[in-house]
Amino acid sequence: MEVTNMTPRSRIVAASTGLLAATALAIAALSANASIPPPAAGWTQVWGDDFDGQSGTLPSSSNWIFSLGHNYPGGPANWGTGEIQNYTNSTNNIKLDGSGNLVITALKDSAGNWTSSRIETQRTDFKPAPGGKLAIEGRLQLPNVTGDAALGYWPAFWTLGSPFRGNYQNWPGIGEFDIMENSNGLNTVLGTLHCDVTPGGVCNENNGIGSSRTCPGLACQIAFHTFRFEWDDAAKTFTWFVDGQRYHQVNRDRVGAQVWDQITSHAGHFILLNLAIGGALPNALNNNQPTPVEATESGHSLVVDYVAVYSAP
Repeated sequence: MEVTNMTPRSRIVAASTGLLAATALAIAALSANASIPPPAAGWTQVWGDDFDGQSGTLPSSSNWIFSLGHNYPGGPANWGTGEIQNYTNSTNNIKLDGSGNLVITALKDSAGNWTSSRIETQRTDFKPAPGGKLAIEGRLQLPNVTGDAALGYWPAFWTLGSPFRGNYQNWPGIGEFDIMENSNGLNTVLGTLHCDVTPGGVCNENNGIGSSRTCPGLACQIAFHTFRFEWDDAAKTFTWFVDGQRYHQVNRDRVGAQVWDQITSHAGHFILLNLAIGGALPNALNNNQPTPVEATESGHSLVVDYVAVYSAP
């Protein structure tokens, strides 16, 4: 999220088995996991939240803090993106559902004002050890709305460099990893690196260096998908995945050693989850016309099964 101005009996048995397997996969895609999955071989979980808790309660204050209103104190208006919603910590906008999910809901009131929520990790030190690797992963279902009713919806799972907290004027030099962005109900996931200076610079701000693809299998809006970002300090690469499929990578040579160091040499990054309404990306994908529109539906949600951080030597 840019911070400036995604037959014989044997055949019958085989067919039935395949159908059952496909059905099981579909059910798994549409439901929450009981817990954060164990790390792959060679990886260790260093932080995570599986959003277990009583229905109707807020996410853990040990893990998360709220971004409130229309901007950080002293930061650019409308979060620097032109989005129009007011972020709250009301359980109308954000809560645990009691089934292992965090639910962030965008709502429009009778006066046409929108509210939603945005949270950030308490920790700001997520980075690999020297020569090691770090992965940030989440399993999410995007707001289940498409067409004109989706115009303006902008869910995101992303990070910012730690020096941004409390400064709010040093973007994009401190780095931003958009692990998952989506807009206007399109079956598309976007992964982007923001860096250097704005406008222009080696990251072509305010666009960043990005790539996109459709969600594998079921659409982003009707199923959970796993979004993962890996930072490899030895290889000097940033890599984006959806459901284990790599679709974007940026290496140090692409941005140069000086910019790479600006992104990576500070204490680390913090993680954000939010559901914005309107702003730069939805408008751009709507033929540069403002969003939301009259047809945009209130009440759709970003659903998060878990967020986890893993490290590897």
